[in-house]
Amino acid sequence: MDKNKIEKAVELFLEGIGENPNRPGLKDTPKRVARMCEDIFGGIGKEPKEELIILGGEKHDEIILLRDIPLYSVCEHHLLPFLGRAHVAYIPKGGRITGISKLARVVDIISRRPQIQERLTTQIADAINDILQPRGVMVMIEAEHLCMSIRGVKKPGIRTVTSVVRGIFRENPATRAEAISFIKGTK
Repeated sequence: MDKNKIEKAVELFLEGIGENPNRPGLKDTPKRVARMCEDIFGGIGKEPKEELIILGGEKHDEIILLRDIPLYSVCEHHLLPFLGRAHVAYIPKGGRITGISKLARVVDIISRRPQIQERLTTQIADAINDILQPRGVMVMIEAEHLCMSIRGVKKPGIRTVTSVVRGIFRENPATRAEAISFIKGTK
């Protein structure tokens, strides 16, 4: 990440909106924004699949689900945040399980890039599917997009829901319904 370019761009941006980048409250803003970018775009260049280490010796073959994984990303269309939660489920095959924290890390890495929610949901499912080769994967994301809340239609509180289902979750409606009931907390 080129922090010098980010600082120059922020200074130009401040000038462009009619602000004085040298006034006391803004003087250090370009540096602060550059440091912030290292954090919120920290997934750029990282390979999420490397997080998915297969643990040996386990024979679990039922749903494994992480619910309510906090999610923060930046809409690539307006560079405004969207935030919400991800729900990730898979059914192992052949003893191919991973540590549960690894699933949350995959969500974190892929979300820390300029994104759209639809692609984010698909990329999470694809990473898990490619490495774990499970019987099925299901990813659901619920998020509020500030580009809808504070600009454009200005409708705060609207949550966009996207889902991706692979394998048995697509093929078997009862399995999909069971996972959804876990996500909703009704089972």
